[in-house]
Amino acid sequence: MDHERVIRDVTVRLPMASTAVEACQWTVTALARHAPATISVLLQVHDRLRCVAATGSWQVFSTVPPKTGIVGRVYASGETAVVPDVADDPDYIPVRPDVIAEVCVPVRDPAGRPIGVLDLQWCVPADLAPWRDTAERLAARLGARIVALGGPPAESRSEKLLRHATALTAASTEWDLFTAAIAAARDVSTLSAAVLLLAGPDGPRLGAPTAAPGEFESRIRAELAEAGPAALDRLISRAHRHGVGYTLGEAGHPPVPDHRPLAGAGVRTLVAVPVGPPDDHGGVLLVADERLLRPDPTTVNLLELLAGQAWSCLDRLRTVARLREQANSDPLTGLGHTGPFGRRIAGATPGRTALLAIDVDGFKSVNDTYGHQAGDRVLVRLARALEGALRQGDELYRIGGDEFVAVIEVNRPDEAVRIAERLAEEARRIGRTISVGVALPRPGESPELTLRRADQALYAVKRQGRDGVRLAAA
Repeated sequence: MDHERVIRDVTVRLPMASTAVEACQWTVTALARHAPATISVLLQVHDRLRCVAATGSWQVFSTVPPKTGIVGRVYASGETAVVPDVADDPDYIPVRPDVIAEVCVPVRDPAGRPIGVLDLQWCVPADLAPWRDTAERLAARLGARIVALGGPPAESRSEKLLRHATALTAASTEWDLFTAAIAAARDVSTLSAAVLLLAGPDGPRLGAPTAAPGEFESRIRAELAEAGPAALDRLISRAHRHGVGYTLGEAGHPPVPDHRPLAGAGVRTLVAVPVGPPDDHGGVLLVADERLLRPDPTTVNLLELLAGQAWSCLDRLRTVARLREQANSDPLTGLGHTGPFGRRIAGATPGRTALLAIDVDGFKSVNDTYGHQAGDRVLVRLARALEGALRQGDELYRIGGDEFVAVIEVNRPDEAVRIAERLAEEARRIGRTISVGVALPRPGESPELTLRRADQALYAVKRQGRDGVRLAAA
């Protein structure tokens, strides 16, 4: 093989390339005429290595994380890899089943920084040493041409949107979702600020700011906050009534009255995108800039897609929260039940966390005489009364039919007894009586055993006539 001829054939085409992608494609095409190998060029685009040119293969990976596989290792280290047997290399990513050897070299800019890799994979025996030298020389020429053409291809707006959609889907809280949506809107639109307004049962509100809001975004948020709920409502209603709106970046045209708070903050370019349905606490995404710009329809359409994805993710988070609340709550009284109660008492502090086991006196007779609906009404009313008698931070759980447990933090056992007596008095006030057993955890005692001692104290009250409080022995 005349490797000097290989280098000449590839090099002669590079000056004719008008884009970085074209330079990579011509390099691969020319090299493939001489090398019986699967050839690819991967360049860094955002946070991944993207395949921008390749010869035919069973499978070409479109993107590879920067430290994944042999290509990722070469890019991260800047060192060439010559692998005579890919089966012996734990980093090898199978592309086709018959590959036996691989030569991967970094593509560097003139300063020596890796900007990608040139990869050759053989399915037939080959003398790898000269191909290493040839690949390194070609990669150096290719890197210089890529930089001369402006560097690796930029991430497209569609690619940005897909990347941000993944981040939105991964958000675990509404706060994370809002900040991710605002950052995405700024990145996809290239405008300098974004603000999310959301309707709600308590009125409209500003969504979370970006992690480090700039001075312009802070001005917008301050003006909107000062404008008040009525002005925010008008912005949201306008977006849902008329759909997406955007300025054309032309001077001398005053804003409509609904947009005056934004103009007061210095906004000269605005894209307003409705978020969610208007009758389900939706909102509006405001993407803005101080410069007079002309957003193109593609940008606006991408922001619409982003708003739709953000709302879908928000709806999912709220649905999951509702399901989690239902799973952790008693559907009749709304109190926590056995699951959250078990987690709460697992953290009980010996000598400080008191468990109050509560049983409704004569409850079976209510069900037998008046029916279960009447019994349910008694439980709901009693639950509200007991909750009202507890202090801030005390917690009440329903763990059985007419069985409740209060978990409270106290300084002394007699404090727990006084609170239990207050619960009994509150039950009498609504025409019922309860029996209460009180226990404080002993050092080294399991929460289950503490609750058992509280139950034993409760049954002692039952045996003595009900309607009373008893403290379990320390």
